[in-house]
Amino acid sequence: MTILRQPTGAGVRDAAAKLAAILPPTPIFTVEINGVPVTFKAECLQPIGSFKLRGAWHRLTALDEVARRRGVVAFSSGNHAQGVAWAARRLGIAATIVMPTDAPRVKREATLALGAEVVDYDRATESRELIAGRLAEARGSTLVPSFDDPWVIEGQGSAALEAGQQMVAAGLGAPIQVVVPCGGGGLAAGSALALRDAAIWVVEPAGWDDMRRSLEASWIEPVGPNPPPTACDSLQTTRVSPLTFDVLSRRDATGVAVSEDEIAAAQGWAAERLRLVIEPGGAVALAALLTGRVPVKPGTLAILSGGNVDLAAYARAIRR
Repeated sequence: MTILRQPTGAGVRDAAAKLAAILPPTPIFTVEINGVPVTFKAECLQPIGSFKLRGAWHRLTALDEVARRRGVVAFSSGNHAQGVAWAARRLGIAATIVMPTDAPRVKREATLALGAEVVDYDRATESRELIAGRLAEARGSTLVPSFDDPWVIEGQGSAALEAGQQMVAAGLGAPIQVVVPCGGGGLAAGSALALRDAAIWVVEPAGWDDMRRSLEASWIEPVGPNPPPTACDSLQTTRVSPLTFDVLSRRDATGVAVSEDEIAAAQGWAAERLRLVIEPGGAVALAALLTGRVPVKPGTLAILSGGNVDLAAYARAIRR
């Protein structure tokens, strides 16, 4: 993909203003972990159940009329798919989403219900980027990546900017550190641009922690061969982008990984303590705090990025 520009803090503020014009802010909750108050941003309560509509809205509203008439193409296992479909329907834009055949049923059905066309691919043998790129080229449509795009990164960062403002308004002070789920790094990079004075922690499922390894190595390290199964379908990115890696490396972000059992435990904790349904990928930041991989300290902000769950899988997780 050709990068037309770099994402900026000013772009995050622009995205936040766009979102504030059409949606109320998602709530924050402050609950103690080991006696220390931690603030949680409930992006699971967005209209589509995740933060992804932020980047989609910022990207699609930046298209001119000609581009809007030609439609958009995206690739996603479900949350970005729904974000693009939601924004496209509201703006009257045709949307095509390339989705893996093993995408959660609830996410596939929600994407279709929002009016998008869904094109299937095999996650193990086919490249979603290649399929989406060919479709976009053939149709003259705009490709809307899930993280490798400056507008998308800025839009996702509006969640952290909004949360920081809510914390200050509530008398909690500005965030000292922000803990963010990470797949391709769009939300994490956007948060780094939004909260310039906060330490940045990115959290991934074990075996899919390519951003952690990349930050430690100071160059991009892809996911290794035969990565383990994970319930975090939204975080199964095999290689981060230079765009997100550059933002996070310049901010000296730190990466950590959590196990499947730790993620399931975090889902149960959120249900019991926050009364929130959190999907596995949305619970990794909480898991990192509960396990101590990220130190719990005053001024901590953790983003609960999504809540689109398969009910049977969710029931099994919270029983563990």
